[in-house]
Amino acid sequence: MTRVKKILAPTDFSELSKVGIRYALELARDVSAEVVVYHALDVGGEWKDRPPEVVAYHDMLEESRRLLDKFLADNFADCIDLVEVRCAVEFGTPHKNIVEKAAAEGVDMIVMSTHGRTGLNHIIMGSVAEKVVARATCPVLVVPHDERRPALTAAA
Repeated sequence: MTRVKKILAPTDFSELSKVGIRYALELARDVSAEVVVYHALDVGGEWKDRPPEVVAYHDMLEESRRLLDKFLADNFADCIDLVEVRCAVEFGTPHKNIVEKAAAEGVDMIVMSTHGRTGLNHIIMGSVAEKVVARATCPVLVVPHDERRPALTAAA
């Protein structure tokens, strides 16, 4: 097994994504790895390869970078300084960008959370995590949301 030196941790700024980011940060702390916290700014369509000529695109990117910094500072102040963290924001389709970013960065693992949707919700909305698992060339650790994880109990 390859030593984990770099982890990609995608986020959409949701409450759910906090679970995956926290897991990635704690894992990185334990194995002395770097974490790349990544946000794919999905504005619809397959246009990420076109050069953004409109100032609004630049403003959207800068605002997302600011939101990512704030998201990390507000939610992970207790552990963010314990590991090497780098942030990245790009335009594109989340599942495709996550896989491409992982390859470009040469990460050893992707750590992300999942809604765990089933049935009609899953069919309609799909799953970014499922698409990443199907396409990634590195291991993907999918962390279920808190309600699905068993509570740890003390041994009697």
